[in-house]
Amino acid sequence: MEAEQLNEDIKAMSFEQALDALERIVDDLERGEVPLDQSIKIYERGEALKAHCDRLLKAAEDKVEKIRLSRDGKPVGTEPLDAE
Repeated sequence: MEAEQLNEDIKAMSFEQALDALERIVDDLERGEVPLDQSIKIYERGEALKAHCDRLLKAAEDKVEKIRLSRDGKPVGTEPLDAE
């Protein structure tokens, strides 16, 4: 539960903010200058950031629609972008 409390701020982040924070974590871990116990904590935060980004991206994809056109080329409505 402690990790959930530490990552509570993630819920309020935009996609761009969360992605930026995730990139900083990856950079820190790749440099290898972080003590092991802190590496574990920031890795867990990275996982939470990734999950948040995935949720926001999925929500955005669900909102994307394409315009349906009638035979004469006039807009008649919308449908999901990936509808077949």
